[in-house]
Amino acid sequence: MRLEVSLAQRLSLQLKLAPQIIQSIEILQLPALSLQELVETALAENDALERVDDAIPEVVPESDSPATPPASTNGRDGEETDAIAETLDRLERLEAAADRDWQDFGQRRASGGGEDAKFEAMNNTAATTASLHEQLYEQFILLDPDDDDRAIGRHLIFNLDESGFLPYPLEEILESPELRGRFTLADLERVLAMVQRLEPKGVGARNLAEALLLQLDPKDPDRELKTRIIRDHLLDVNKNKLPKVARELNIPVSKVHDLVEEISALDPRPGSKVGGDRNAYIHPDVVVEWRDGRYEIILEDSFFPRIRVSPQYKELLSNSDDPRVRDYVRKKLESAKWLVDAIQQRQNTLYRVCEEVFRVQRDYLDYGESHLHPLKMQEIADRVGIHVSTVSRAIADKWVQTPRGIVPLKYFFTGGAETSDGETMSRLSVKQRVRDIIEGEDKKNPLSDEQVADVLKQQGLDIARRTVTKYRKALRIPSSRQRRQWE
Repeated sequence: MRLEVSLAQRLSLQLKLAPQIIQSIEILQLPALSLQELVETALAENDALERVDDAIPEVVPESDSPATPPASTNGRDGEETDAIAETLDRLERLEAAADRDWQDFGQRRASGGGEDAKFEAMNNTAATTASLHEQLYEQFILLDPDDDDRAIGRHLIFNLDESGFLPYPLEEILESPELRGRFTLADLERVLAMVQRLEPKGVGARNLAEALLLQLDPKDPDRELKTRIIRDHLLDVNKNKLPKVARELNIPVSKVHDLVEEISALDPRPGSKVGGDRNAYIHPDVVVEWRDGRYEIILEDSFFPRIRVSPQYKELLSNSDDPRVRDYVRKKLESAKWLVDAIQQRQNTLYRVCEEVFRVQRDYLDYGESHLHPLKMQEIADRVGIHVSTVSRAIADKWVQTPRGIVPLKYFFTGGAETSDGETMSRLSVKQRVRDIIEGEDKKNPLSDEQVADVLKQQGLDIARRTVTKYRKALRIPSSRQRRQWE
């Protein structure tokens, strides 16, 4: 077999998206707050964009007399051309200076010389919200540990997970390079007991039972009974075998029920509410309101600025003779025009999609979740006359404020089940029926999934027992055994 190099021609077709098309797709997917940020950034970076509110209004003559011819603007155009030329020169000088500064900075860091003050200041700036580990370590230092205990405590604290649990055995932690050979298992047990004294109560636990035990009040008169339930009967409690627990503790079932209720008030993940990211705020992209006897769809765009392409820049492009200025202005104008068009197209597509969605889901607006209709993205795409992928992008990460609450747009797209009279009902509607049936049951004799399916069948909805089980689990409703209330 001989290996050789040769040249050959091949004809092929490839689909490549232009950068402007990619930008339009990305803008279509952006939620309202992200679009606001994009517009603000574009206004700061592109002089060819301007806020509509900032534009200079045209002065209309009040009389019918011939208007005075406007003064020549060649002087102003010349000034703007000179200003842009100076800006280009300044940008080139700044880029060159930035390159030199970065090279000098890299050389200083590589040679171990003087540290950059701003860089160090940024590194030493504290976070706005301290993490769980940082807050626990600050508390631990207040216990005034010696150097050895401080080293062990730091290692234990920063090995806790987001829930505040210690997921690794102490034997494994003891083998870490920082601790190996210096300390014993008894040292780690002793310092772990110090960590478990910190707030919130329950941190540093190695399992759920230990976390709950750490949260018990030492002055609680029922502390011993609660301790026995947590240590020996958590599995029985989870399966709602309260009579068995009552027999083994030799107390009434009602007393066990009360103790379990109090234990349920403890936090199974004690560290999850400390630190972390701030709560995310939802800003709806669409608002549906009842006005003048009908539902009106309103695109919520009032909070981000309205923009347009600057007419002064258009005029400058036609009047300038400097090639560099013309090239600079042309690029800025093209970028501005594409952004304005992409935002307008996003708003138009989003409105048309929402208009069709709520034409189908009108009953939801009138009566609530139980009246949602099955709806697929392909159906909306056919109604609007766009591709189904465009519908998917238009509703991605978008929220809508309705008289029934604020929900994601994807909420209105769901499959369905057929009723005995030939109609179709959405899965969300079926789930709501399952919830309503279970909420109305006799708690001392709860319905099994088979019995719930029979009730649905009596209502004209033929659904298998396994489907009821799937919906019940999706709703996080316990089984009939777990739901039973003991006297």
